[in-house]
Amino acid sequence: MIKKEKTGWKKLSVLVVAMLVFAGCATQQTAQPTSTAGEAKDKTASGATGAISLDTYTPPSMDKVPEGPLGESIKYGHKLMNETSTALPEYTGNKLSCSSCHGNAGMDATSPLTGVTAVYPQYIPRSGKVVTIEDRINGCFQRSMNGKPLPYNSDEMRAMVAYLSYISTDVPVGIKERPWIEKNDMKSVPQPNLANGEALFQKSCLQCHAADGSGTGPNSGPALWGDNSFNIGAGMARVSKAAGYIQRNMPLGEMGGIKQGSLTDQEAADLAAYILSKPRPDFAKKAQDWPAGGVPKDVPYEVDSAKKKQ
Repeated sequence: MIKKEKTGWKKLSVLVVAMLVFAGCATQQTAQPTSTAGEAKDKTASGATGAISLDTYTPPSMDKVPEGPLGESIKYGHKLMNETSTALPEYTGNKLSCSSCHGNAGMDATSPLTGVTAVYPQYIPRSGKVVTIEDRINGCFQRSMNGKPLPYNSDEMRAMVAYLSYISTDVPVGIKERPWIEKNDMKSVPQPNLANGEALFQKSCLQCHAADGSGTGPNSGPALWGDNSFNIGAGMARVSKAAGYIQRNMPLGEMGGIKQGSLTDQEAADLAAYILSKPRPDFAKKAQDWPAGGVPKDVPYEVDSAKKKQ
Protein backbone atom coordinates (compact mmCIF):
# COMPACT_ATOMS: atom_id res chain seq x y z
CA MET A 1 0.00 0.00 0.00
CA ILE A 2 1.24 3.49 -0.84
CA LYS A 3 2.43 5.41 2.22
CA LYS A 4 1.22 8.99 2.34
CA GLU A 5 3.48 11.94 3.10
CA LYS A 6 3.16 13.56 6.49
CA THR A 7 1.84 17.11 6.56
CA GLY A 8 4.54 19.68 6.03
CA TRP A 9 6.92 17.49 4.09
CA LYS A 10 8.14 19.06 0.89
CA LYS A 11 7.81 17.17 -2.36
CA LEU A 12 11.03 16.24 -4.12
CA SER A 13 11.36 18.48 -7.17
CA VAL A 14 13.70 16.70 -9.49
CA LEU A 15 12.46 15.45 -12.84
CA VAL A 16 12.40 12.29 -15.02
CA VAL A 17 12.08 10.73 -18.45
CA ALA A 18 9.61 8.49 -20.10
CA MET A 19 9.56 4.91 -19.73
CA LEU A 20 8.99 3.14 -23.01
CA VAL A 21 8.42 -0.45 -22.30
CA PHE A 22 9.48 -3.79 -23.48
CA ALA A 23 12.79 -5.32 -22.86
CA GLY A 24 15.01 -8.04 -23.81
CA CYS A 25 15.11 -11.65 -23.92
CA ALA A 26 17.77 -12.68 -21.45
CA THR A 27 19.00 -11.66 -18.08
CA GLN A 28 20.11 -8.09 -18.60
CA GLN A 29 23.62 -7.00 -17.84
CA THR A 30 24.93 -3.52 -17.32
CA ALA A 31 26.50 -2.19 -20.52
CA GLN A 32 28.79 0.75 -20.99
CA PRO A 33 26.89 3.79 -22.32
CA THR A 34 27.65 4.75 -25.89
CA SER A 35 28.35 8.25 -27.12
CA THR A 36 26.17 9.88 -29.76
CA ALA A 37 27.40 9.23 -33.26
CA GLY A 38 29.20 12.18 -34.75
CA GLU A 39 30.24 13.69 -31.43
CA ALA A 40 33.67 15.07 -32.18
CA LYS A 41 34.32 17.14 -29.12
CA ASP A 42 34.53 15.73 -25.60
CA LYS A 43 32.28 17.45 -23.10
CA THR A 44 33.18 17.70 -19.43
CA ALA A 45 31.51 19.06 -16.35
CA SER A 46 32.59 19.56 -12.76
CA GLY A 47 30.65 17.81 -10.06
CA ALA A 48 30.87 16.76 -6.45
CA THR A 49 32.90 13.71 -7.48
CA GLY A 50 35.26 15.66 -9.76
CA ALA A 51 35.36 16.27 -13.51
CA ILE A 52 33.12 13.97 -15.55
CA SER A 53 32.90 13.34 -19.28
CA LEU A 54 29.45 13.89 -20.73
CA ASP A 55 30.34 11.71 -23.71
CA THR A 56 31.00 8.63 -21.58
CA TYR A 57 29.04 9.27 -18.41
CA THR A 58 28.82 6.34 -15.99
CA PRO A 59 26.48 6.60 -12.99
CA PRO A 60 27.61 5.80 -9.44
CA SER A 61 27.31 2.19 -8.36
CA MET A 62 24.50 1.02 -6.11
CA ASP A 63 27.30 -0.18 -3.83
CA LYS A 64 28.06 3.47 -3.09
CA VAL A 65 24.57 4.53 -2.06
CA PRO A 66 24.85 6.71 1.07
CA GLU A 67 23.65 5.45 4.41
CA GLY A 68 20.62 6.87 6.16
CA PRO A 69 17.11 7.84 4.99
CA LEU A 70 18.23 9.11 1.58
CA GLY A 71 20.08 5.88 0.87
CA GLU A 72 17.08 3.81 1.92
CA SER A 73 14.87 5.82 -0.42
CA ILE A 74 17.30 5.33 -3.32
CA LYS A 75 17.37 1.59 -2.69
CA TYR A 76 13.58 1.48 -2.52
CA GLY A 77 13.36 3.34 -5.83
CA HIS A 78 15.77 0.82 -7.37
CA LYS A 79 13.55 -2.01 -6.13
CA LEU A 80 10.45 -0.36 -7.60
CA MET A 81 12.15 -0.02 -10.98
CA ASN A 82 12.88 -3.76 -11.08
CA GLU A 83 9.71 -5.06 -9.41
CA THR A 84 7.14 -2.49 -10.50
CA SER A 85 4.10 -4.67 -11.10
CA THR A 86 4.68 -6.93 -8.09
CA ALA A 87 5.62 -4.14 -5.66
CA LEU A 88 2.82 -1.80 -6.78
CA PRO A 89 -0.01 -4.03 -8.03
CA GLU A 90 -2.68 -1.46 -7.25
CA TYR A 91 -1.03 1.05 -9.63
CA THR A 92 -0.11 -1.29 -12.50
CA GLY A 93 -2.40 -3.06 -14.94
CA ASN A 94 0.03 -5.52 -16.50
CA LYS A 95 2.99 -7.74 -15.62
CA LEU A 96 5.80 -5.43 -16.73
CA SER A 97 8.41 -3.44 -14.81
CA CYS A 98 10.33 -0.28 -15.56
CA SER A 99 13.29 -2.57 -16.32
CA SER A 100 11.24 -4.31 -19.00
CA CYS A 101 12.28 -1.45 -21.24
CA HIS A 102 14.98 0.39 -19.29
CA GLY A 103 17.23 -2.59 -18.60
CA ASN A 104 18.93 -2.99 -15.23
CA ALA A 105 16.75 -0.26 -13.71
CA GLY A 106 17.80 2.20 -16.41
CA MET A 107 21.54 1.67 -16.00
CA ASP A 108 22.33 -0.47 -19.03
CA ALA A 109 22.52 0.58 -22.68
CA THR A 110 19.09 -0.61 -23.86
CA SER A 111 17.21 2.57 -22.97
CA PRO A 112 19.27 4.38 -20.31
CA LEU A 113 17.83 6.65 -17.66
CA THR A 114 21.24 7.84 -16.49
CA GLY A 115 21.27 11.63 -16.26
CA VAL A 116 17.57 11.84 -16.94
CA THR A 117 16.68 14.16 -14.07
CA ALA A 118 19.01 16.79 -15.55
CA VAL A 119 16.86 17.22 -18.69
CA TYR A 120 13.56 17.83 -16.89
CA PRO A 121 11.31 19.74 -16.71
CA GLN A 122 10.80 19.89 -20.45
CA TYR A 123 8.04 20.45 -22.97
CA ILE A 124 6.54 17.23 -24.32
CA PRO A 125 4.49 17.63 -27.53
CA ARG A 126 2.43 14.53 -26.75
CA SER A 127 1.29 16.13 -23.49
CA GLY A 128 1.15 19.62 -24.94
CA LYS A 129 2.73 21.07 -21.80
CA VAL A 130 5.87 21.23 -19.70
CA VAL A 131 6.13 18.09 -17.61
CA THR A 132 7.97 17.36 -14.40
CA ILE A 133 9.59 14.22 -13.10
CA GLU A 134 6.41 13.13 -11.40
CA ASP A 135 4.35 13.82 -14.52
CA ARG A 136 6.71 11.76 -16.64
CA ILE A 137 6.79 8.83 -14.23
CA ASN A 138 3.01 8.84 -14.03
CA GLY A 139 2.73 8.99 -17.80
CA CYS A 140 4.64 5.72 -17.88
CA PHE A 141 2.47 4.22 -15.17
CA GLN A 142 -0.64 5.01 -17.20
CA ARG A 143 0.71 3.98 -20.60
CA SER A 144 3.59 1.52 -20.41
CA MET A 145 2.34 -0.05 -17.18
CA ASN A 146 -1.33 0.30 -18.24
CA GLY A 147 -2.16 1.43 -14.72
CA LYS A 148 -2.94 4.58 -12.81
CA PRO A 149 -0.79 7.42 -11.47
CA LEU A 150 1.12 7.26 -8.21
CA PRO A 151 0.16 9.88 -5.61
CA TYR A 152 2.61 12.74 -6.03
CA ASN A 153 3.26 12.94 -2.30
CA SER A 154 3.84 9.23 -1.75
CA ASP A 155 7.02 7.62 -0.47
CA GLU A 156 7.04 5.53 -3.65
CA MET A 157 7.11 8.56 -5.93
CA ARG A 158 9.85 10.17 -3.86
CA ALA A 159 11.84 6.93 -3.91
CA MET A 160 11.72 6.68 -7.70
CA VAL A 161 12.82 10.30 -8.02
CA ALA A 162 15.59 9.75 -5.47
CA TYR A 163 16.89 6.75 -7.40
CA LEU A 164 16.78 8.54 -10.78
CA SER A 165 18.53 11.54 -9.22
CA TYR A 166 21.23 9.24 -7.86
CA ILE A 167 21.99 7.77 -11.28
CA SER A 168 22.13 11.35 -12.58
CA THR A 169 24.77 12.44 -10.04
CA ASP A 170 26.95 15.33 -11.31
CA VAL A 171 25.13 15.70 -14.65
CA PRO A 172 24.48 19.45 -15.04
CA VAL A 173 20.83 20.32 -14.54
CA GLY A 174 19.35 22.00 -17.60
CA ILE A 175 21.35 20.26 -20.32
CA LYS A 176 19.24 19.73 -23.45
CA GLU A 177 20.64 16.36 -24.47
CA ARG A 178 22.55 13.49 -22.89
CA PRO A 179 25.33 12.91 -25.45
CA TRP A 180 26.18 9.44 -24.14
CA ILE A 181 22.68 8.19 -25.00
CA GLU A 182 21.87 6.53 -28.30
CA LYS A 183 18.13 6.83 -28.88
CA ASN A 184 15.88 3.96 -29.92
CA ASP A 185 14.21 5.48 -32.96
CA MET A 186 14.11 4.53 -36.64
CA LYS A 187 13.80 7.76 -38.57
CA SER A 188 12.76 6.16 -41.86
CA VAL A 189 10.76 2.96 -41.47
CA PRO A 190 10.52 0.72 -44.57
CA GLN A 191 7.17 -0.80 -45.52
CA PRO A 192 6.82 -3.73 -43.10
CA ASN A 193 6.22 -7.32 -44.13
CA LEU A 194 4.14 -8.99 -41.42
CA ALA A 195 4.75 -12.52 -42.68
CA ASN A 196 8.50 -12.01 -42.47
CA GLY A 197 8.06 -10.43 -39.03
CA GLU A 198 6.22 -13.52 -37.83
CA ALA A 199 8.94 -15.80 -39.21
CA LEU A 200 11.63 -13.78 -37.44
CA PHE A 201 9.66 -13.87 -34.20
CA GLN A 202 9.32 -17.65 -34.38
CA LYS A 203 13.03 -17.96 -35.09
CA SER A 204 14.54 -15.64 -32.51
CA CYS A 205 11.98 -14.27 -30.03
CA LEU A 206 9.55 -16.87 -28.76
CA GLN A 207 12.14 -18.55 -26.53
CA CYS A 208 11.90 -15.60 -24.14
CA HIS A 209 8.65 -13.88 -25.08
CA ALA A 210 6.59 -17.08 -25.62
CA ALA A 211 4.77 -18.12 -28.78
CA ASP A 212 1.67 -16.15 -27.76
CA GLY A 213 3.66 -13.02 -26.82
CA SER A 214 2.74 -13.41 -23.14
CA GLY A 215 6.37 -13.41 -22.05
CA THR A 216 8.34 -15.41 -19.50
CA GLY A 217 9.12 -12.67 -16.97
CA PRO A 218 9.11 -8.86 -16.74
CA ASN A 219 12.90 -8.52 -16.74
CA SER A 220 13.87 -11.57 -18.81
CA GLY A 221 11.20 -11.78 -21.50
CA PRO A 222 8.32 -9.33 -20.97
CA ALA A 223 4.89 -9.64 -22.55
CA LEU A 224 4.87 -8.05 -26.00
CA TRP A 225 1.13 -8.10 -26.56
CA GLY A 226 -2.05 -9.08 -24.77
CA ASP A 227 -3.48 -7.94 -21.44
CA ASN A 228 -0.14 -7.98 -19.63
CA SER A 229 1.73 -5.77 -22.10
CA PHE A 230 1.91 -2.01 -22.68
CA ASN A 231 -1.18 -0.23 -23.95
CA ILE A 232 -1.72 1.56 -27.25
CA GLY A 233 -0.79 4.94 -25.73
CA ALA A 234 2.77 3.86 -24.89
CA GLY A 235 5.65 5.16 -26.98
CA MET A 236 6.56 1.58 -27.87
CA ALA A 237 3.21 1.22 -29.64
CA ARG A 238 4.68 3.35 -32.46
CA VAL A 239 6.46 1.29 -35.09
CA SER A 240 9.38 3.76 -35.37
CA LYS A 241 10.12 3.44 -31.64
CA ALA A 242 9.63 -0.33 -31.50
CA ALA A 243 11.73 -0.93 -34.62
CA GLY A 244 14.52 1.30 -33.30
CA TYR A 245 14.52 -0.50 -29.96
CA ILE A 246 14.53 -3.94 -31.56
CA GLN A 247 17.33 -3.09 -33.99
CA ARG A 248 19.63 -1.69 -31.31
CA ASN A 249 18.99 -4.22 -28.57
CA MET A 250 17.45 -7.47 -29.71
CA PRO A 251 18.19 -10.22 -29.08
CA LEU A 252 20.34 -9.65 -26.03
CA GLY A 253 22.04 -12.98 -26.68
CA GLU A 254 22.42 -14.71 -30.04
CA MET A 255 19.22 -16.56 -30.91
CA GLY A 256 18.21 -18.32 -34.08
CA GLY A 257 21.46 -17.25 -35.69
CA ILE A 258 20.72 -13.57 -35.09
CA LYS A 259 23.11 -11.50 -33.01
CA GLN A 260 22.38 -8.28 -31.13
CA GLY A 261 22.55 -5.28 -33.45
CA SER A 262 22.62 -7.34 -36.64
CA LEU A 263 19.01 -6.84 -37.80
CA THR A 264 18.54 -4.71 -40.91
CA ASP A 265 16.07 -1.82 -40.99
CA GLN A 266 13.66 -4.05 -42.90
CA GLU A 267 13.93 -6.95 -40.47
CA ALA A 268 13.49 -4.71 -37.42
CA ALA A 269 10.49 -2.99 -39.02
CA ASP A 270 8.95 -6.36 -39.92
CA LEU A 271 9.32 -7.62 -36.35
CA ALA A 272 7.97 -4.41 -34.82
CA ALA A 273 4.97 -4.34 -37.12
CA TYR A 274 4.17 -7.99 -36.42
CA ILE A 275 4.29 -7.44 -32.66
CA LEU A 276 2.21 -4.26 -32.89
CA SER A 277 -0.38 -5.97 -35.10
CA LYS A 278 -1.40 -8.06 -32.12
CA PRO A 279 -4.09 -6.99 -29.61
CA ARG A 280 -3.13 -4.91 -26.59
CA PRO A 281 -4.93 -2.74 -24.01
CA ASP A 282 -6.50 0.55 -25.04
CA PHE A 283 -5.63 3.93 -23.52
CA ALA A 284 -8.76 5.87 -22.61
CA LYS A 285 -7.23 9.35 -22.92
CA LYS A 286 -5.45 8.77 -26.23
CA ALA A 287 -7.55 11.29 -28.17
CA GLN A 288 -6.17 14.08 -25.96
CA ASP A 289 -2.58 13.49 -27.07
CA TRP A 290 -0.74 16.12 -29.15
CA PRO A 291 -3.32 18.83 -28.33
CA ALA A 292 -1.31 21.43 -30.26
CA GLY A 293 -1.08 19.22 -33.35
CA GLY A 294 1.98 17.72 -34.96
CA VAL A 295 1.00 14.12 -34.29
CA PRO A 296 3.60 11.71 -35.75
CA LYS A 297 2.44 9.63 -38.71
CA ASP A 298 2.95 6.29 -36.99
CA VAL A 299 0.74 7.01 -33.97
CA PRO A 300 -1.80 4.14 -34.13
CA TYR A 301 -4.88 6.14 -33.13
CA GLU A 302 -6.74 9.35 -33.93
CA VAL A 303 -6.35 12.45 -31.79
CA ASP A 304 -8.80 15.32 -31.35
CA SER A 305 -6.38 17.97 -32.63
CA ALA A 306 -6.11 16.20 -35.99
CA LYS A 307 -9.88 15.92 -36.31
CA LYS A 308 -10.28 19.68 -35.76
CA LYS A 309 -8.05 20.42 -38.75
CA GLN A 310 -10.12 18.28 -41.10
